[in-house]
Amino acid sequence: MTSPLELPAEDRALSPRTGYTRAHWEAAADGLLHAAWQWATPGRALLDLPGRPSRSGVRSDGLEGYARTFLAAAFRVAGADGEDPHGWLDRYADGLAAGTRTPGRDDAESWPLILDHHVQGQPMVESASVAIGLRLTRRWLWDRLDSGVRDRAEEWLRGSLRHTPAPNNWYLFPYSVAGFLESVGRGDAETARAQERGLDLLEGWYRGQGWYADGDGRAFDHYNGWALHLYPVLHAHLADDAELSAHYGARLREHLESFSLLFGADGAPIHFGRSLTYRFAASAAVALGAVTGHTPLTPGASRRLVNGSLRYFLDRGATGTDGLLSLGWHGPHDATLQHYSGPASPYWASKAFVALLAPEGHPLWTATEEPAPSEGPDRVLALPAPGLLVQSTRADGIVRLHNHGSDHVRPHEGESAAQDDPHYGREAYSTRTGPTARANVADNHLAVEIAGDLSGRRRIRPLGAGHGDGWGWAASWHRPVFASGAPMVPGLRVESVTVVRGRYELRVHRVLGAPPGARVRQTGWATGPDEAVRSALHALHGWQTPDELRAPQGTAFTRWAVVPRLTAHVEGTAVFAALATLTAEPGATPLSGAVSEVRVDGDTVEVRWADDGSATRIAFEPLTVDHG
Repeated sequence: MTSPLELPAEDRALSPRTGYTRAHWEAAADGLLHAAWQWATPGRALLDLPGRPSRSGVRSDGLEGYARTFLAAAFRVAGADGEDPHGWLDRYADGLAAGTRTPGRDDAESWPLILDHHVQGQPMVESASVAIGLRLTRRWLWDRLDSGVRDRAEEWLRGSLRHTPAPNNWYLFPYSVAGFLESVGRGDAETARAQERGLDLLEGWYRGQGWYADGDGRAFDHYNGWALHLYPVLHAHLADDAELSAHYGARLREHLESFSLLFGADGAPIHFGRSLTYRFAASAAVALGAVTGHTPLTPGASRRLVNGSLRYFLDRGATGTDGLLSLGWHGPHDATLQHYSGPASPYWASKAFVALLAPEGHPLWTATEEPAPSEGPDRVLALPAPGLLVQSTRADGIVRLHNHGSDHVRPHEGESAAQDDPHYGREAYSTRTGPTARANVADNHLAVEIAGDLSGRRRIRPLGAGHGDGWGWAASWHRPVFASGAPMVPGLRVESVTVVRGRYELRVHRVLGAPPGARVRQTGWATGPDEAVRSALHALHGWQTPDELRAPQGTAFTRWAVVPRLTAHVEGTAVFAALATLTAEPGATPLSGAVSEVRVDGDTVEVRWADDGSATRIAFEPLTVDHG
């Protein structure tokens, strides 16, 4: 597919891999804004984009349309030092005046009030985009507003300081509002408290290796880049605060050491976690690192990543023929969405346009594109802090993320299989596949079956991770929970270890406390029949029956999918080992020839590899993983 946006000619000399330049980013921003503004209310306060309303209601959705597109316009104009050939800022100035005239009123233009997250919280999210947009464009918008409009805007924004955010990255929304108010001389004790509270929480959520948890639990996902790093580093940059820049910039730099590997050679970000309809917002952290200098990447590699991500989605139908970003991944895709998603939600993708804060002569735009990290040699990277294992292969450009530490269960919540989240609970994710829908067979999942009921994987307890030369491992355990029948079985536990080398994934599980009559099943990657990418799953020990199942609702990458499966009976304690792969490499060796020998002695598994005779040894008591 091609994008309906009007883009300039490619420059394959400067950008040999994507053809994109800074002019493409400006044109993309302008095209997205032109399409969205066709749906503005007469007073320009709301952009009522077409589509099903979110749970927050149409007025909040209209504000979302205004705020999130304003972010794109602000980056566009600020990056051009105020040049605004399409008059975007006049439109947003009009909308600000109309929307804040009588907030909360049920009329054609008024913005909703900002209340607590569990009452009417979505406007708090949008307040941050409004505040950052105003901060970026202060000289050309805010400073030229009537004093009454500025007072009304301040009063509306302060609603985010006076109400309770959701217990996660939401605390950075009042933080950003406070930063704007202080930047225009309207700071006070209220703004200071909001900033102090946000940064205090952020310190508690930092887990190391550049990764934050999104709240007090263990949710590690794209919110690291497009929220938890973006807001404090951008604030420090705009405030020219050297101390904050050094502190949070160092964390961003370390984050990009691993996160930059999570983009495939085709430009796709890893398909993992919630809010994936934000699409190329995944490159915001890469762009911000280049803008601020807090990055381990060369300018050419940074531009390769941001250009590749933008082009990946524009080339695959992210915008329909009307130029609007759809709710989905490539095109529309309901299973990708969360219950809070509305017609304008995809426009958080605007965060990627932070790249435009690098002016035309910046190395981000003048250096020749270089290969992305996933286009280099095969890589294995273990991240013990979040409990993740990254595996990339040069032959096909696929990046895989093995999850042994990230879930979406908050500390106060119990475990319920009824709340199964395919975007967190699966064992592995990639840049070429998506998880199957809840109603279909679960891909990349070890399930215990009791009386016909299959278990889910909710709270994930990491057991460790590490890597060596060309190989790596990660391990975790979980308590199987059931959506029907008994919610749990006393003493039932699954311990899981993934070892990767090249394109191979050795998956070893120890099931403890399985009752009589139980069965266990392991699934592999979900792929479509017409895709170049192929999935395979091969039994090594303990498994009895191989077959495959159909996932008729498909994934974000294919209309319907097939999932390989292994099954076996289990009682008490038992160990199972299998080899899995996801590859687009032509003529890849079948899995049956990858391993020359498997030895199992009690709770210890040793696998010898056919290519070089090396061996991988996994012991569960105590847990140790060796390779050599």
